[in-house]
Amino acid sequence: EVSKAIALAGARVLLLSRHSENAEEAIAKIKAEASPNGPIPDITFISCDLGSLERVKVVGDQIREQEERLDLVRLCRRRCCAHTRTNAPFSQLILDAGVGVNKYDLSSDGIDRHFAVNHLGHFYLTNRVLPLMRRTAELPGAPPPRIVVVSSELHRALATAVKFSSVDEINTDLGAHGLYARSKLANILFVKYGLVDRVLRPTRSRIIAIATHPGAVHTPQQGQLKDAFGHVVGSMLKHLTIPFMRDPEQGSLSTLWAATSEEIDEDPEKWNGRYIKDPGEICEESRAAQSDELGKNLWKLSEIIVRKCLGHDALLPWDECM
Repeated sequence: EVSKAIALAGARVLLLSRHSENAEEAIAKIKAEASPNGPIPDITFISCDLGSLERVKVVGDQIREQEERLDLVRLCRRRCCAHTRTNAPFSQLILDAGVGVNKYDLSSDGIDRHFAVNHLGHFYLTNRVLPLMRRTAELPGAPPPRIVVVSSELHRALATAVKFSSVDEINTDLGAHGLYARSKLANILFVKYGLVDRVLRPTRSRIIAIATHPGAVHTPQQGQLKDAFGHVVGSMLKHLTIPFMRDPEQGSLSTLWAATSEEIDEDPEKWNGRYIKDPGEICEESRAAQSDELGKNLWKLSEIIVRKCLGHDALLPWDECM
């Protein structure tokens, strides 16, 4: 829905997806909703698996090196997009989690797949395209770019103590809900104590980072409950929860608001590093999501994993425009 709103507004969209059939389905639906008298939405598919740091590097570098400016990047389980246009009114990076409540599994890099896709892939893509966002922020008349990370209220559901201290800890099976909750906690910590406190404010960057909660949204992601709990129990959970969920259009509103609202430009410091549940509604995070120590541990561990997988020079300098 976020991709559709951006594309139908006239943007050129680069659609990232792990599965080409999902991208083709998304593109077809977006084009079908375009005005018959208007221009055809300009959408290009790029294959990307957020669970592969090497692939994230290739795609991130391609976007950074080929685009003159970055106006929007969206990452999600079914589809993702990088959107650029010459006279865009805003410049954003939107990061939307990939793996839902699901069973324990490892990514191609040997990392818990929830953590690898929902946090680490986003962390690394941000690093590869941040120089382009910094350059975009310096363009004449450009408003402050924004980084919007889609988290979840389920970040509160973590019953097990989390320290983000080692790969062994990350690769400990916490159960389906625990794995998802840990990755969603990482999303908020990444915004508050990673991007804002370590990168953006120290460099006096104009970029704003916000975490959002879309609400419980009815999408094909609920099908993962069958993988996590088995066909019978998973089907029961799916049918019990669906009646209380929002539809995808409703679920897109907090993210679209965080990406485009003029209210944020009017008072950037009010919103920088905050967590919102609905358009314009600031929400207090869990105690763990307010831990500076956990934020520091997460950042350190994320960098260690990236360098272990791709080499000591795998990360671009966070404070430089290249």
